[in-house]
Amino acid sequence: MKKMMSCQEAAWRWGISDRRVSKLCAEGRIPGAYKEDRRWLLPEDAQRPSDLRIKDSFCLRKPTLAYRAKRPLPIGVSDYCRATMNYYYIDKTLMIKNVLDELPAISLFTRPRRFGKTLNMDMLRVFFENTGEDTSVYFRDKKIWRCGEKYRRHQGRYPVIFFTFKDIKFATWKECLEIIGLLFQREFGRHMELLESDRCSDFEKAYFRKILALEAGSAELTQALSRLSKMLDDHYGVAPILIIDEYDTPVQQGHVRGYYDQVVTFMRNFFSDGLKDNTHLSYGFLTGILRVAKESIFSGLNNLNVNSILEERYGEYFGFTPDEVREMCRYYGVLEKYAEVCEWYDGYRFGNSEIFNPWSVINYFNRKCEPQAFWLSTSSNDIIGEVLEAATPEIRAKLAELMLDGTVLTTVDIGVIYPQMKKNPASVYSFLLMTGYLKIVKKEQQYNGAYIYRVALPNKEIKLAYNTEILAVMEEIVSYGVVSAIQEALYMGNGSLLQEELSQLLMRTVSFYDTASESFYHGLLLGLCAVLAGYYFISSNRESGIGRYDIQLMPRKKGMPGILIELKIAPQGSSEEQLQKLADKALRQIKSCSYETELQRQGVDKIIRYGAAFCGKQVQVKVEES
Repeated sequence: MKKMMSCQEAAWRWGISDRRVSKLCAEGRIPGAYKEDRRWLLPEDAQRPSDLRIKDSFCLRKPTLAYRAKRPLPIGVSDYCRATMNYYYIDKTLMIKNVLDELPAISLFTRPRRFGKTLNMDMLRVFFENTGEDTSVYFRDKKIWRCGEKYRRHQGRYPVIFFTFKDIKFATWKECLEIIGLLFQREFGRHMELLESDRCSDFEKAYFRKILALEAGSAELTQALSRLSKMLDDHYGVAPILIIDEYDTPVQQGHVRGYYDQVVTFMRNFFSDGLKDNTHLSYGFLTGILRVAKESIFSGLNNLNVNSILEERYGEYFGFTPDEVREMCRYYGVLEKYAEVCEWYDGYRFGNSEIFNPWSVINYFNRKCEPQAFWLSTSSNDIIGEVLEAATPEIRAKLAELMLDGTVLTTVDIGVIYPQMKKNPASVYSFLLMTGYLKIVKKEQQYNGAYIYRVALPNKEIKLAYNTEILAVMEEIVSYGVVSAIQEALYMGNGSLLQEELSQLLMRTVSFYDTASESFYHGLLLGLCAVLAGYYFISSNRESGIGRYDIQLMPRKKGMPGILIELKIAPQGSSEEQLQKLADKALRQIKSCSYETELQRQGVDKIIRYGAAFCGKQVQVKVEES
């Protein structure tokens, strides 16, 4: 069957009004166009006809972007009807087809913030909900409508229960519970017809009135889903659809604000009563950033279908695909900017789908294609700060290495529980991946069937966000004064000062068990050097001369010294004299292997070489300049 498009889509592509496209269809000037109900449909590959209207000499000029009416961008718009009717909308309605093909009982979609979760949930609500009005007008020009009657017959058929928890961000459990009660009051109030229903019992109506009057206690509120879904099923004879957006926001706030146990107890009972074996639900859809583990929230819920960023299903529906971004560039007349959009906002991978950050892309176009880190200021970094404070020095150093286009090999746990992130610092990689700060570069299956992932920073925007949010937290752990002193020592070639500052840092912040391998010390020094990225191109383990240096700092400006660092690890119990000899050996290795070759090739006149030997919390540094 030939793919068709609406007048609206054609107007976007051709840079003319919807009304003008309808007129061209009515005049028979677009081959293959036909009218369905009261709307014109055109072949998707239809070309804009030449304009036969009389024009003056000004109108004969080639149209430019300035003369075309372009749809505004939906910044902060999560209302599906508004987005599709008034703004540039990227069609994600085939998500509905996937849902109806799979028929899942309860689906959970986990994605980073600002990746279109709320807009997609409102799309599902508008499609499925029976409001008494013809809401098919919002879908007749969309991809789902072309999929056939099998899918169209579900449109406008179901009662819907819709909650969004995204704004539940309060300091106390009492305030949090009050707002939850108000949300339930609002949703029950959307279904006032149930109070007049002869299919609902007086007992159920009494509970309904209690919710409306805000008289229900915590235990009674946990029954809200099961009670409301049963009443709607009884009244309409059709089991309702449940949609809960950002379900985990209260859980995160509870963890940060100190009422985690209370909110988790409430949510566990709320979901267990409302979702577990509830025959009065047709489908359930939940969204969040993290999948809080079954043991914590979804205890005993065996009908939960989890769709995380690791899953292939639904990968293309949250965020923008390369084709969608390329079409946006074309529509707004800036196709030459596509490479820049990729550099700044591409790089995510959800399942097998390459994905752009949608919030940043639409802000980029709205700001006349001026690249900025738009995503940075959209949320708090309280959890990131807490996790990094608990991270070992080796993990923090590896995170700093990511700033230098490095990668980290890690397992990924999508069922993380907030308190466990502090107890298990290695979970920081899983958290940063799920929240949008890392991307998967490669995954490999192990002999036991589990996967291990190589992760990296996705794009330029995240590098800036990473530097601001994550390295700022690291500076709170390793004081700015210490970092500054080490940087000054490196730059000035002051080996004794560098040795003194490193020794004090190791004594204050490093556990004996953290100092097991050269990779630890390598990562620590690399992390300290990372803050110098504004002045140096920093690289690690690269070939130069006849070997591979440990760390090199290539100056960005002429006249600055180049720096080479070679590390050695001494056996446990080594003396200060043995460490000094090992540091001398590291220094000689820089020269004997001609590690300076790359710096010299770039015209660097002054080179500072450092040999550093470590044993536990002891360090000896040798330096040489040329």
